[in-house]
Amino acid sequence: MPSRKNRVDLKTRALIDSIWDFETHVVRNEKEALILESKLIKEYRPRYNIALKDDKRYFMVRINLADEYPIFELTRIKKNDHYKYFGPFVHSRALKITLEWLRQEFGLWKQAPKQEGEIGFHEVSEVLNRHHGEQFVGDVSAADYRIRIQDACALLGGKGRRDKLKNLKIQMSQASVDMEFEKAAELRDIIENLEKTTSPARQFAYGKSMPTTVVPKEDMIALGEYLGLGKPPSVMECFDISNVSTTHIVASMVRFLDGVPDNANYRRYRIKTVEGQDDFASMAEVVRRRYSRIIAENLRANPQEAEHSQLELTELLYDLRDKGKSPLFLPDLVIVDGGKGQLSASHNELTALKLHDLPIIGLAKQHEEIFFPGKSESLRIDHGDGALKLMQRMRDEAHRYANLYNELLLSKRMKESLLDDCPGMTQGRKQILLTEFGTVAKIKTASMADLRKIKGIGPSTAEKIHLFLNP
Repeated sequence: MPSRKNRVDLKTRALIDSIWDFETHVVRNEKEALILESKLIKEYRPRYNIALKDDKRYFMVRINLADEYPIFELTRIKKNDHYKYFGPFVHSRALKITLEWLRQEFGLWKQAPKQEGEIGFHEVSEVLNRHHGEQFVGDVSAADYRIRIQDACALLGGKGRRDKLKNLKIQMSQASVDMEFEKAAELRDIIENLEKTTSPARQFAYGKSMPTTVVPKEDMIALGEYLGLGKPPSVMECFDISNVSTTHIVASMVRFLDGVPDNANYRRYRIKTVEGQDDFASMAEVVRRRYSRIIAENLRANPQEAEHSQLELTELLYDLRDKGKSPLFLPDLVIVDGGKGQLSASHNELTALKLHDLPIIGLAKQHEEIFFPGKSESLRIDHGDGALKLMQRMRDEAHRYANLYNELLLSKRMKESLLDDCPGMTQGRKQILLTEFGTVAKIKTASMADLRKIKGIGPSTAEKIHLFLNP
């Protein structure tokens, strides 16, 4: 029987061909699956996932319990503040309907009430009280209101969910028996929305709650043993080159600390000394720039130790790191994306910097082979082993970060190229304008008087530029 792969579209075939491994995450229901999928897509930005790639997130509900009369608010961002948060909730319509029902059920304000003596106090109170029916009449005390809000918060958090749903179902059945079909239908909708909103789901913040097969510290220990490092590599740095075009070749460096991404210490580079696409030379340049800076920063911050130490340079930098005197840490392991060529070029740079004993390896993607400096034989680790998966995650993260930088530069170049079609524009004038204003968007908002102030831009040219950018 012919393979089903040949019957699918080209995009799906390309997707299948690019699969090299699977990692499973166990979830308890569809809601958790949607939350986890959204989180992973936003973090890793996979090529074939178009949906959920933007900055839009699922709704959460927040409430400031320190207020005299707290109210429920919708938000998509959880901040490190004094608010109490519920969610995220994947069914936005069900959430909004449930919140409205909670306000009516418990007699809660929809918006913060004005205090007595403020303009419009009686009008606001009257409107909101009428909106919520007779359960909320007159001026309720802050203490009574707090009891109501605590009960509503408990239900929104899932506490007492079964009893409330059971009671609502009894009411729906009774309404049906009494032939109050509109009321029964309304109660049915309330039950459905409440079930969707309050069904339990984890938020999947990275840590103990993440249902994953990845165990960073164990993987790190295993990697140290495979590579013969003598100890787990707690600080690792991985480099990747992205040369989608010859105009701007870029590189990335990602750092993992204790087996997990250390995003604050990611770095990206534009290759400066290499003409054309030369991965070996590009990798050499970025490794040289990274570690020459680490050396310079450490020696500048510790001149006495640098002058009087009898240690080799690598040992000195590790010693400063262990003493907490290092402004930039030297890693325990360097990984370059590529085979013998990239590794050799990188190791030559480290040797020139007197960091010849800094552990470095090359990870070749074709067969996931690990290469060591000066050795012809490679090391292969089983594809299901956590040590290899840890290196693959680092390599893929470096690749993602480099590609994001290339996309950013491409977008910038596309905007700048708009000036090339402007009448009377020369390369010199274009460079002067971009140097003066920074971006095409700022040139567009500049007046003709602002443009005329620029050296080399006369009244006629200023008018042409202004009219071209603002037709």
